[in-house]
Amino acid sequence: MESVRAVLIDIDGVLTVSWEPLPGAVEALRRIRASGLGVALVTNTTSRTRASIAATLAGAGFPVDAEDILTAPAVTAAYLAERHPGARCTLLNSGDIAEDLAGVTLLDDADTDTATGTDTDTVPDVVVVGGAGPEFGYAALNRAFGHLQRGARLVAMHRNLYWRTDRGLQLDSGAFLLGLERAARSEAEITGKPAPAFFETALARLGVGPGEALMVGDDIESDVLAAQRTGITGVLVKTGKYLPESHRAASGEPDHVLDSFADLPALLDAAAGR
Repeated sequence: MESVRAVLIDIDGVLTVSWEPLPGAVEALRRIRASGLGVALVTNTTSRTRASIAATLAGAGFPVDAEDILTAPAVTAAYLAERHPGARCTLLNSGDIAEDLAGVTLLDDADTDTATGTDTDTVPDVVVVGGAGPEFGYAALNRAFGHLQRGARLVAMHRNLYWRTDRGLQLDSGAFLLGLERAARSEAEITGKPAPAFFETALARLGVGPGEALMVGDDIESDVLAAQRTGITGVLVKTGKYLPESHRAASGEPDHVLDSFADLPALLDAAAGR
């Protein structure tokens, strides 16, 4: 902890819920910024672009801009360029994230036969799954299933089963992804958290090593334990999607557990001897 130079922070459930700031979160981030630590907001959010997220957070008082934010869609674009260069992709996602998928060839699935999943024009090379929403109906999922049966690769931005909103827990795309994998006998390539490459990208942006960073999240598996496996110190907060039963059943134990992000500056001060 005394060697910490940067903090990686999940957004949804840590700083905000339904984009409304959690108590003390704005002031806590301001204090962390003032201390000189590097900051990266790392999120699996797939419903908004980096610019949109930054504008919303800045409007709520958080000292951030788009360069501070690393999203699963942005990492996915880089992943596709490296691992599947030139691939024709179809996207199953709730929200417009085309801006953060620059360079990705996205096909229009509108002409696909909903009964058979057969594309009347072009069969995609990759099915990309983002975040769940109303778009995840039977017809869309069946089209994706059809593409996978004909050899398309499956790339998913995350495996989140649910997330927290002001209406409670809501089902996320990880639940549908499990069904697609099982039905099509195809294992998804994951680009967002908990993929090690996601955390490595964030560290590279900040110019720090794993031992010089903290990861703060409300998802014990995807945020905290995944970061710890890469050598980053993990901090679990009891807000957002945190559930005591998930904590008890987790595959490991967080390095630190806090009631909320508002308590993080005190933890950092104690570690630095302030």
